[in-house]
Amino acid sequence: MSERFGHGIVWMRRDLRLDDHAALATAAERCERITCVFVLDPGLLRSDRIGAPIVQFFFDSLAVLREQLRSLGSDLALLEGDFAAELAGFAQRSGAQAVFYNEDTDPAMRARDASVTRALASAGCAVVALSDLVYAAAADVLQDSGKFYTVYTPYRRKWNMLAHARPQLPIPSLRLARRRLCPASAIGATPDVPRPEAYGYASSERFPRGGSDEAAALLRTFAAGPITAYADERNLPAREGTSRLSPHLRAGTIGIRTCVAAALHATGADAWLGELVWRDFYHQLLVHVPRVADEPFVLKAKAIAYRDDGDAWRAWCSGTTGYPIVDAAMLQLNTTGWMHNRLRMIVASFLTKHLLLDYRRGERYFEQHLADADVAANNGGWQWSASTGTDAAPYFRVFNPTLQGKTYDPGGTFVRSMVPVLARVPDRYVHEPWTMPPLIALEAGCVVGRDYPAPIVDHAAARTRALLAYGSILSRS
Repeated sequence: MSERFGHGIVWMRRDLRLDDHAALATAAERCERITCVFVLDPGLLRSDRIGAPIVQFFFDSLAVLREQLRSLGSDLALLEGDFAAELAGFAQRSGAQAVFYNEDTDPAMRARDASVTRALASAGCAVVALSDLVYAAAADVLQDSGKFYTVYTPYRRKWNMLAHARPQLPIPSLRLARRRLCPASAIGATPDVPRPEAYGYASSERFPRGGSDEAAALLRTFAAGPITAYADERNLPAREGTSRLSPHLRAGTIGIRTCVAAALHATGADAWLGELVWRDFYHQLLVHVPRVADEPFVLKAKAIAYRDDGDAWRAWCSGTTGYPIVDAAMLQLNTTGWMHNRLRMIVASFLTKHLLLDYRRGERYFEQHLADADVAANNGGWQWSASTGTDAAPYFRVFNPTLQGKTYDPGGTFVRSMVPVLARVPDRYVHEPWTMPPLIALEAGCVVGRDYPAPIVDHAAARTRALLAYGSILSRS
């Protein structure tokens, strides 16, 4: 029988919700009273591993979580500083005997959690860790031999078998915990949720909105229609064909079981379910091969001769490469804190293949500019594009940015929405404005080299260079 406790702490991290929450539900079953706690990490908040969109999203979500707890007569205890010291100190002050939390897959966070667990144990506080971040834990989906999967398709087959044999329903944690929540008067005063500006970040109304209420509304809207057309619409950035739930899954303002349940009960939602499985796939890889957070999964890819071209890097970052679909995507990222998934593949391919720059630079840039920056998915996506990861695109796949634009943004609706100087460019030239006759360019107010940059690389030449650089390393047996 599991040990019971008088008072338990639920250490909230990237699970900023009250329902479908494994740690909260378990604490409710094993404790007479529960206090929800969040610890702000000044070092992380001021590091170069995050940026304004994700900070704003988390702070917004914390504010919503606090209001929800207050509406139930409780509160969120907001602490700041060293995790172990703050949690141990709060446990001592409040008389808590146990800390419950949901596990992470990020190697740095797992190391932190191990250190905090040791410190709490030394202070006489029990620690209970739960699986909640993913639908299927890393140890749950393995080959018959016991090895982990490195290829998505067989992984999904086994994942599907598990999901149908042992379906996980959303956990009714709010119902279980409602009567266990410690009253606000017993928690005492804790600081207000800070604004991003307190840590040097600028807020923006264009960044994704946080909070579990927003997540629930997005899922309802998506499940009511777009989910059935997702397979056809997901690659078209001018359409609202995606769920926009990625920042919420990152911050845990919605539970993965809730999302999977919605996919399993919707007609024609297999394509979206597949994306949720990809998420689990990359998370399990990070657990089994934590080194991929810092280096290529394919070890020989460490020998790829990346270039060091500051001008090319700055053009990519600022959306001034001269390729409209690339530039529009980067401007979307820089101004809204989000980027459509098809566009992520296009700009990643462009950086790693056309410009021959290290994928880790792009991966870090995404961390600093995305509201959904997640180590597992971000690293997995970048290594897929760079042909350095598990089950990655073959090294000789080099996206043609012009063709990608014509295929997924026919007519240039998305490109024009992000790059106003292209607004009057005729459809046939909008994805390759450098081919416009001079008179048409003047009439459109888009003279290449004056109003809009010329391409910084030639596609054919860049492709040849990439094939040589990658092929010399990755084609070896």
